[in-house]
Amino acid sequence: MKAVVKTQFQLPGEQSKYTGKVRDVYTLRNGYIVMVATDRISAFDVVLPEGIPYKGQVLNQIAAQFLDLTEDILPNWKVATVDPMVTIGYRCEPYKVEMVVRGYLAGHAWREYKAGNRTLCGVTLPEGLKENQKLPHPIITPTTKAA
Repeated sequence: MKAVVKTQFQLPGEQSKYTGKVRDVYTLRNGYIVMVATDRISAFDVVLPEGIPYKGQVLNQIAAQFLDLTEDILPNWKVATVDPMVTIGYRCEPYKVEMVVRGYLAGHAWREYKAGNRTLCGVTLPEGLKENQKLPHPIITPTTKAA
C-alpha cells in the first residue's frame, strides 16, 4: 500500500482546511471538523518526504480508543470514527498544552543545554552531556501547542 501523505477532499459545507505536520483538518460550516490522520512523519518539527503506510490509521485508532475510554470522565470532541484514518468531531477550543517525554538530549532540550542552562523543567542535568545522549532518566516537559 502507498502511504497517504496528502488529502484533497471537497466536503459538503467545507469552510476551511488546515494542513498540520501529520493531520489534515477540514472545518465544516455546521460546527463539525473532519480530522484525517495521514501517514506523514514529523521529526524535530520537520515533515519528512516519505510517509509510512498505515501510520495514520494506527495514530487515529489509538486516539479514538483513548477518547472512548475517557468520555465518562470528561466530555470530548469525538462524534464518530468513520474510517480508520478519519474522525469527525465537534469544533471546540482546545487546551493548547502538550507534554513531551524526553529520553535523549535533543531538539529544544539540547539547545537549552548548549546555551548553558542545566535545569530543564525543574530537572537539573549533569555537566558534560553530548547532543543526542541518553538522559539519566526521562524528563516530562510541558509545552504549549501550536495553533
